[in-house]
Amino acid sequence: MARPPLPLGTWGTVTTERIRDGRYRALTRFRDHDGKTRRVTATGSSKATAERALREALARRTATAGELITAETRLNDLANLWITGLEAEERIEQTTINEYRRVLDNLVLPSVGGLKLREATTGRLDRLLLRLRDQSVNRQRKAKVVLGAMLDVAVRHDAIPTNPARGTTRVHRPKQETRALRVEDLVAIRAAVRQWVTTDRPGPRATSDMADIIDLMLATGCRIGEILALRWSDLDLDGDLPVLTVSGTIKTETGKGTYRKPTPKTDASRRTVVLPRFAAELLRVRREFATTNENDAVFATRNGTWHQVVNVERRWRQIRKDTGYEWVTPHTFRKTVATLISEAATSELASRQLGHSSSQVTRDHYIARPPVSADLSEVLQRLAESDDADLDS
Repeated sequence: MARPPLPLGTWGTVTTERIRDGRYRALTRFRDHDGKTRRVTATGSSKATAERALREALARRTATAGELITAETRLNDLANLWITGLEAEERIEQTTINEYRRVLDNLVLPSVGGLKLREATTGRLDRLLLRLRDQSVNRQRKAKVVLGAMLDVAVRHDAIPTNPARGTTRVHRPKQETRALRVEDLVAIRAAVRQWVTTDRPGPRATSDMADIIDLMLATGCRIGEILALRWSDLDLDGDLPVLTVSGTIKTETGKGTYRKPTPKTDASRRTVVLPRFAAELLRVRREFATTNENDAVFATRNGTWHQVVNVERRWRQIRKDTGYEWVTPHTFRKTVATLISEAATSELASRQLGHSSSQVTRDHYIARPPVSADLSEVLQRLAESDDADLDS
């Protein structure tokens, strides 16, 4: 019976022989990726060095041009290839890619980076994810996301038959109740902002930017980056219906600094919203006293540059400190808008106002449940009335 062929990219038994001048030659048969089996050799001053040289030659041969990823590839190298590929595609935001890299460097690679792909079993990855879950569910979730996406590349290159990350423990995040602000909360929050603005502290005196930014978030449901990216050319304050067009967002990248990205987060995020009267008046006052800047920014720093999102978030943490509203984030303002519109109209309109691609996302994560259900007592009263009518007859 004929001997079965070697699997693609593998080799047979390694043998060594002594050749001239006391040197040694190691040789084997290697089945190349074109299906042909060829003789591969390497020489050295001893049997061990010859065999080592042969194995290095075989490793290079396994990773032929266009097939850089094999079962012998280590996760450290796969991670670099994956990140490099994402950057070359220019399909994903650089800030997102930077976050992937941070997750890899801090959570994933220190534990499993030295594993070869054939060693990265579901069990080994699962143990890593379970350790991360003991630290936080968020760390577990992020690690599983990057592992899954990275190992998908290895599957596409036929380096491994299936993705071992897909079979790991499901990430269970306890559902948190959506919280929104009430009218009396907003009165207290605006008072806290005024107090922060007027408090004496080292450095330049605070401007009214924080108060206006918060009010515009409440007036529109916009993300904080969308508000900071507003230009005067994005506003029409003098028509019958004053409107604001969301056409960009603010990004900050290492080596690139802070800049305005000319598109918002998603296609659905590009939208035009009608401004309530208080927001339109707020913007007219700002326009009257605004200092011209080269970015045409509604909210510019003292140097005329774009505000960083992280700096505004840091100021908000200072404002809310010791107020009882430590749970409130800029995202809470979006949830407040979504809840109010949903109660007055529909969740679909709330979704469009916020720039969501799906109203299900809005319902699941942005609309707070009322403490008391709607008053349907009169509707339900008919059940008793129908029963009384039957008795009378």
